[in-house]
Amino acid sequence: MTLSRRTFGFGGISLLALAAGTGRGLAQFDGPAMGLVEGTEEFAIALDAYVYGYPLVTMEMTRRIVTNVAAPQGTRGPMGALIKLREYPDASFHDITAPNADTLYTTAFFDVGDEPWVLQQPEMGDRYFLLPLLSAWTEVFAVPGSRTTGGAAKTFLVTGPGWTGTVPDGMTELKSPTSLVWLLGRIYCTGTAEDYAAVHALQDAFKLQPLGTWGSAYTAPAGVVDPAVDMKTPTRDQVNALSTTAYFTLLADLMKRNPPASTRRPSTPASTAACPRSATTGS
Repeated sequence: MTLSRRTFGFGGISLLALAAGTGRGLAQFDGPAMGLVEGTEEFAIALDAYVYGYPLVTMEMTRRIVTNVAAPQGTRGPMGALIKLREYPDASFHDITAPNADTLYTTAFFDVGDEPWVLQQPEMGDRYFLLPLLSAWTEVFAVPGSRTTGGAAKTFLVTGPGWTGTVPDGMTELKSPTSLVWLLGRIYCTGTAEDYAAVHALQDAFKLQPLGTWGSAYTAPAGVVDPAVDMKTPTRDQVNALSTTAYFTLLADLMKRNPPASTRRPSTPASTAACPRSATTGS
């Protein structure tokens, strides 16, 4: 079996690569990876499952870092709170792999699995902006913005995969394929003091809140800080360092509320389709 170059950068699966290079099984490694041997079907399935789930696990680790604060501060904020970057990101910013250098970010993580959320965009005039909405699998499912929906004020209803309610008048539905949503908004800014102030005013005019609270003042609940979350190590390094047990356990849990898109699901019958659990146990 040929291992891709990327394989060696992965935490749990790098153990599989090590086993392949030495011709040994994984009896000395942790849990589900034990006994997998290079060249077997189980080994190939484990590699495929790891790569398949990498975006979902990476998104979750990013969410944990970004939202692990009691209140919005700098580049971070609790679930459901709008995070407004007031300056261009500098070289110390590692929450996003390759941030823009000429826009100010307005971002948020929120969960639409139980209830839709309302995103209200103010009048943006002719200023360039975009509001990408990412699923838990890092796939962009909607991009309101100056090039797609124009600069007029708009109100969007971001709904979850199982929601079938009535969209209120004046709102445009944006259907998320997963419960977790990441708003990764960007607004162009020249970087001058005057333009910073203008963009700050636009950022402050955005609203994000659950549909049930629409029409009333809303402040996102304070976050609960988990001291166990590593707030310094870059996200990708944390994902790559996960053991096979931790990686696949997290992946299986995340998929309960964040299923893959229908186009990414196996076409084989359910009785024979591979899944992360069978991939790691060989069952």
